[in-house]
Amino acid sequence: MDEAGTDPHRLDLTRLVPWLRSHVPGTAGAIEAHKFAGGQSNPTYALLVDGIPRFALRKKPPGALLPSAHAIEREYRVTDALKGGAVPVARPLALCEDPDIVGTPFFVMEHVTGRNFWDARLPELEPADRAAIYDEMNRVLAALHAVDPAAVGLGDFGRPGNYFARQIARWTKQYRASEIEPIAAMDRLIEWLPAHDPGLEGLAIVHGDYRNDNLIFDAREPRILAVLDWELATLGHPLADLAQHMMAWRVTAEGYRGLSDTDLATAGLPSERAYLDRYWKRRGLAPVDSAVWSFALAFAMFRNAGIRQGVLKRALQGNASSDMAARHGARAGEIAMLGWRIACGEADAHL
Repeated sequence: MDEAGTDPHRLDLTRLVPWLRSHVPGTAGAIEAHKFAGGQSNPTYALLVDGIPRFALRKKPPGALLPSAHAIEREYRVTDALKGGAVPVARPLALCEDPDIVGTPFFVMEHVTGRNFWDARLPELEPADRAAIYDEMNRVLAALHAVDPAAVGLGDFGRPGNYFARQIARWTKQYRASEIEPIAAMDRLIEWLPAHDPGLEGLAIVHGDYRNDNLIFDAREPRILAVLDWELATLGHPLADLAQHMMAWRVTAEGYRGLSDTDLATAGLPSERAYLDRYWKRRGLAPVDSAVWSFALAFAMFRNAGIRQGVLKRALQGNASSDMAARHGARAGEIAMLGWRIACGEADAHL
């Protein structure tokens, strides 16, 4: 963590402290804020009370933002709906939509202490422990997709039907709004994806960025304590969420923190096929055919490239959340090309 006072996204406590004391129980002591390292989108801070991490604050970044991006209010709503259920979350405590408190809207949640794995290869663990961590990731994602949105008050959290078509249109618009120079592979995917949409129907709560570094694990057990970063959550098709999560198997460790250049069997990590099969078994569903899976993966790459392009645009405007944002965003073209290779049916489409 970087101290908030030295971070370009410094959190001003002048108005925040009085607000916390009137909205969040347990904030009567001396309060400090420390920004978590990393993060390309919504800055997140640990709030210490008398030197002890007690809460976390997540806010929109400053500056001009793309429409519908950085949806702090939606993050608060989905985690509030899921708290205490089958999908572990950091319990949300209070939402502030007044930009005058810290400059942009924010919400406060409980601070969850545990392990966070930034490297998908889990180099600090033994092979058996790596296998257990991946099985737990698989289990929780399947549990999320099994939640009935209406039963937890999220029946109107997204529009029903035509999920892929709507998402392709949305991310095309977002990409065009962030476009700096043409990316040929993105232009090809923008044409190819609508023409090859399999028209899948299915409605679930989708996280939108489910990966190892957005999860907090128990300090000793292979058990997820909290799924973090719900900014992109909505109601949609679970296959899109699964494909986004499984991009890791198609990209390298260097530059992408992926698995494509890792000896999975030796490392104790599941293959793409084994992980997929485990998910389908947990959901009690038949696997989709290879063409549909390729479409979902190509869509995931297209969406990720669009996100990266937005990160790059914010970096150039000076309001991205991480100093790594420019490097992160500049890889949009490489991810788009991988998506196009998958769309073209290349047998070994990996980075």
